[in-house]
Amino acid sequence: MSGEKRALGLDVYIALAAVGWADGNLDADEADAIVRMATDEGLGLSEITEIEKATKFPVDIGEIDRRGMSKEDKLFVYAVASWMTWLDGSVTDEETAALKRLGDALKIPDKPREHADTIMREVAHQSEDIRPHRFDLGTLRRIIHERLTEAREARASGREDG
Repeated sequence: MSGEKRALGLDVYIALAAVGWADGNLDADEADAIVRMATDEGLGLSEITEIEKATKFPVDIGEIDRRGMSKEDKLFVYAVASWMTWLDGSVTDEETAALKRLGDALKIPDKPREHADTIMREVAHQSEDIRPHRFDLGTLRRIIHERLTEAREARASGREDG
């Protein structure tokens, strides 16, 4: 894997929409954040259209195709989904269950989930406003990349810190 930032695929955004729908309602701010991320990522018009559809009509987490996703992509999706669950100020049991199903579907072990949650909160608390237009998704992705790189380097040098 190179250090280059790879574009996230369509399935990443469909997964985020599925988590947003977990409590039966995908908030307009959440939907806008998902579409904005996909647009910023440079996805094509047909993919953006599919993502917009997923933000208007409920999607099931079981439909996620993780084959094209790197470990970094999976952790990023999980961290953004975690952020989305507490975006409206309250985390429902349905959202917690959906986040667990997402982590399971992405095959992310518990410890990396905890790390992703920690990174998400670090980024969220850089600003007093955690609303989608203020949450720095680029920084979230960069920190996840950096921490994974540090963990790989630590393992390669014989240390087991991460």
